[in-house]
Amino acid sequence: MDSWPVNWEALDALIIDFAKSENLIEDSSPPSSPYLTSSYHSRLIIRQIRRSLEVGNIDAAIDILRVHAPFVLEDHRLLFRLQKLKFIELLRKGTRDDRIFAIDYLRKSLAPCALNAYPEAYEEFKHVLLAFIYDKDDQTSPVANEWAEKRRYEIAGLVSSVLRAHFHAYNPIFSMALRYLMSIHKVFCFRQGIVSPISYLTERLLLEERDFPALPPESLYEAQVFDEVDIQALAHAVELTRQGAIDSLRFAKGDLFQAFQNEICRMRLNDAMLDELVREYCVYRGIVEPGMQTSSEPLKVNPPESGCCSSLDSSIDVDHSTAKHSNSETSATTDLSSMQGIDVELRFASEPTNNLEDCSPSGSHQSESSSLLRNRSKGAGERSKRKRWRGRHDDLDFISGVHFNRDGKQEGVECTSAEDKYEIVLQMKELASRGMAAEVVEEISTLDPDFFVQNPVFLFQLKQVEFLKLVGLGDHSGALRVACSHLGPLAARDPNLLKPLKETLLSLLRPNEEALVTGLPLHALATSLQVVFGKRLGIEEPQLMRIMRATLHTHSEWFKLQMCKDRFESLLRIDSLKENNTPVLTSLATSKSNIDSCSLGSSQATISSTNGVSDDSSSPNQASSQDAICDENAILKVMEFLALPRADAIHLLAQYNGNAETVIQQIFA
Repeated sequence: MDSWPVNWEALDALIIDFAKSENLIEDSSPPSSPYLTSSYHSRLIIRQIRRSLEVGNIDAAIDILRVHAPFVLEDHRLLFRLQKLKFIELLRKGTRDDRIFAIDYLRKSLAPCALNAYPEAYEEFKHVLLAFIYDKDDQTSPVANEWAEKRRYEIAGLVSSVLRAHFHAYNPIFSMALRYLMSIHKVFCFRQGIVSPISYLTERLLLEERDFPALPPESLYEAQVFDEVDIQALAHAVELTRQGAIDSLRFAKGDLFQAFQNEICRMRLNDAMLDELVREYCVYRGIVEPGMQTSSEPLKVNPPESGCCSSLDSSIDVDHSTAKHSNSETSATTDLSSMQGIDVELRFASEPTNNLEDCSPSGSHQSESSSLLRNRSKGAGERSKRKRWRGRHDDLDFISGVHFNRDGKQEGVECTSAEDKYEIVLQMKELASRGMAAEVVEEISTLDPDFFVQNPVFLFQLKQVEFLKLVGLGDHSGALRVACSHLGPLAARDPNLLKPLKETLLSLLRPNEEALVTGLPLHALATSLQVVFGKRLGIEEPQLMRIMRATLHTHSEWFKLQMCKDRFESLLRIDSLKENNTPVLTSLATSKSNIDSCSLGSSQATISSTNGVSDDSSSPNQASSQDAICDENAILKVMEFLALPRADAIHLLAQYNGNAETVIQQIFA
């Protein structure tokens, strides 16, 4: 099966844009698009209106709407729903004065609006009058739904959907992509009968409820014809019925991508958890300074259960045992490799080989203290580039039930503080990304003499970088010395390294500058090194890295089943997250993936060619044979008439020689 390593640099860019657009970091530079700044202010307005409605303060919400979005109050369909909710909230207070005020409000506002709102409004008006008789605590009353506090959230979601579309106040690209990837991941795992290895995160992060869809203007209810391709693409991308997709396209005036964004933003995320995941990732990647540095931050900080610098597992109340990292390296390795075909190069690089001697350069070892001092001096410039995390200040009063603990001493950390260890790992990553392979080998060997003994592939990769740099400088003799001293002996011990060794030696035939440009997958190598070496120091990789790795993999597998390209992946930059220009690492990954396999969730649920996901050798043949007998119009016809997913429609057509009419007749017969 294909491995889909993540382009972490592309993810860094998306997350930095997310943090800027949500004002989570202190940064004077603007987001990548000026639109994000104006969108942030619109989202703040929508957020305040939503919260006012959710706590039952209808007057406050109407006041904000009157100032910033008067068109909402001019739509009698929306106004009637708001006024009906206000009437219920007046009765909920229970005082005699509020009851009298509710009667007056009913007479002067709600009743007149009911006459002009929509055909069913007057019946709803008469029905809500029963709230005078039945108590709010009577769960069997005919108006129990009107009394239910969930009604607040439904109206809040509806108004938010309308405002978001009107202001084009969509969530940042990263936030929308995360919603989309997690929703596909959940559907894929369900349909394949697979236990998701990240369910303990996705179940808390992606909420089940969605905002109500926006109401199309009455003028748009006239019959409109939309392309069936667009209808099916939207319906299956965001799990809508066919009619729901048509309504969404109608509201977006036929704009497929606007309709898609409207629907994606209806999905709800746990904002407090998302912010913590992003902060953890940013600290790990050296984007922001570690620790919360704002004096007004109310979230108290305690030590994590395990792992030197992983705060998320202890900070979020997760009942799943897989969410805990008490098993240190064993559980970490399981989590990293729990998706079949994911990050093979990383797992390969971290496997021990006990019969390999220390291959670090002779004479390079110095005392650990002097090495640390030198590293801290080298990293001063990088630290100055990091941003300061400020958090979501406008949200602090509304965060409840989620407590993140981040202060206190880390247990089980010897000699070096957590912050120092972060600095060491980040400096190793920076050196590797700049191609300073010899320095990386020297520093790591000084800090952890056994690291390259237990991770010989990393030594091979770093020596490849050193070899290619020497070739790029025209020093062929020096490059051959590196090959003879290190690359050859390493490949002799591991046959899987022979193929990448041959490809590396071919660089001697290229022009010098070409070898330097095309042969150095430095960022991928630096990130893999950061993850594995960080774990040696007790630093767990961020949970967000696991989420992205797993969801990008299932996204690829899902569209293999659909036998089509995702029409929305470019909009959400998913294609850039999968771009991986790593010629050297790819060879290692490919070699290893032929002999390595891993389960997706547990031993009883494994992806294989027998349960719907084919390996590389069978997928192209299967796809071509089915494409040959399945016309696109036939696929759409079966999907439309039988309300089936694309993969199921293709499967049925393949059984009946691609004849859509025969498939439909057989089903109804």
